[in-house]
Formats: sequence, structure tokens, C-alpha cells
Amino acid sequence: MTARIIDTAWHPLVTGCPPRWASGWGQDRYGVFVEFTLQEVTQRLRWIPPGRFWMGSPEDEPGRYDNEGPRHLVTLTEGYWLFDTPCTQALWEAVMGSNPSRFQSPTRPVETVSWNDVQDFLARINTRIPDLDLTLSSEAQWEHACRAGTETAIYSGGLAILSENNAPALDPIAWYSGNSGVEFELDNGYDSSSWPEKQYSHTKAGTRPVQRKRANPWGLYDMLGNVWEWTQDHWHANYEGAPTDGSAWEDADAGANRVLRGGSWLDSGRDARSACRDASPLAGCFNDLGFRCARVQS
Repeated sequence: MTARIIDTAWHPLVTGCPPRWASGWGQDRYGVFVEFTLQEVTQRLRWIPPGRFWMGSPEDEPGRYDNEGPRHLVTLTEGYWLFDTPCTQALWEAVMGSNPSRFQSPTRPVETVSWNDVQDFLARINTRIPDLDLTLSSEAQWEHACRAGTETAIYSGGLAILSENNAPALDPIAWYSGNSGVEFELDNGYDSSSWPEKQYSHTKAGTRPVQRKRANPWGLYDMLGNVWEWTQDHWHANYEGAPTDGSAWEDADAGANRVLRGGSWLDSGRDARSACRDASPLAGCFNDLGFRCARVQS
């Protein structure tokens, strides 16, 4: 892959002046990145350029759910920063001082965190690091970043679903039910022995350390599989009336369910697609549910 120059008005390599919160910055074959460090934990964020993309899935996409339509054109006029991985347990502990995860190790995604828990995390980290201003991404921002300029079912191409737990094209890029138990090393793995027709034989499964699978074209890891990710949007059963500017779709009912994206280690191949979406109550805590943070560049 060749180096990619981001066409945007601001980033550290253009101005030579990184944001105050940055502990590192640069550019590689994926594009521009910045990093911050808290208690010796460093998190990288990738620059996601503005652009236009088709949100949702075409009606003939294998594994499609009805809530992924109607497919519609979204135009994002502002770029933004996005964590290159789900929030890790190491970063969560540095901010919150505890770890609620079932599958514990510093480099695994934090899980078993509710939407409300994530709001507490965001408030605390933004207080600790002035001007960091982290948020959750909108659902449209999430899908734009996941697709990274692609229009196929997954960002590496098409997806053939051979059975519920067997979609071989996912193996290089995602932890899902077909491969999440391969050489799983923790003692408290979830019993996967009865899952039918898995891509690989395994008897216990769970989350996996981040960055073990191939990144998407914009340098983002684990956008599909590993853990579902909270977004800012309220749940709607389809995209009728959805914003087309990339903003979060929120209603007057602040307590409404919020959108999840990306699929997880526990879910089938059809759920690890760029267009797949689900929802959870604000207090929902599950061992296949985490998050990643965004920062809109002002």
C-alpha cells in the first residue's frame, strides 16, 4: 500500500503545530495520526477525511437486515479523529480506576460497559486532558470510517456466508463466531462447543487483543467483530427520515435505545458487515459490547 496524503485544511503535518493534547503525531501508509498518553497508556487516533458515501446496504447484499435501508447518500463536510482501536481495558482503567470486563487483559477491548458508563468515561478523560473533547461518533461517522471509501459488504471486499458461523472472508479482518475461539487462552472463555458449522473448531471463545487482525484502508482496527461499539444515535428501525449530513440522529426521548455497530466475537458472519446495526438500552452491559471515541476537528 502506498502512502496516502490527506486532502484537508488542518492536520499536524500541514501546520507543523500538533494539538496541545497530542503526545505524538505523524503520517504513514494509512494517513495522518495523532496520539495522546495518559498514565503510560498511549492511544492513537486516525484522521477520517470528509466525504460522501452510500450508507446502508443494497437489497441484494448477503446477510442483509431490513433495518439497513433505504440506502442513502450521506455527505460529511467535516473530517474528524477516531480511535484506531476500540477503547482498551488499559485506557479504561487509567481513566476510571477499575475494570468491569469479563475477558480481562490490558490490550483487549473494555466490555460490559453501558452507554451511561461511557458518558462518565468521556467526562472524566476530557477533564483529565484539556481540549481533548472526545465524544462517541454518530452512526454515519462510524459507517463512513468503517467503509473507508468502499461500497462492499466488508471493507476488504464481498462476503460469502457459507453458514451462520462460517464466512471465510472475515477471517483476515475480524473476530466473529467462526474464529473467536481459535487458541483462546483465558480460563473463563464462553462455551462455544455447541455453535454449529464454525469456520474453525473451538470450544471456548471471547474478545481478543486489539490490532491482531488487518486494519481497514484508513488504519482502523477491529471495526468489524471483536466487540459491538456504542454510537451517539438513538435507534430507528430504518433510515426513513435519517439525516444526510452525518450528524447523530437523536430524538426528544433522551432515554431511548442507542445504536450499536460492528458485530462481535459472539455474533455470526452476517453481523460483521459494514452496514449491520443493532441497538441496546442505555443501561445495557454485555461482554460483547464496547466503544471507540471520536473527536470532531474544529
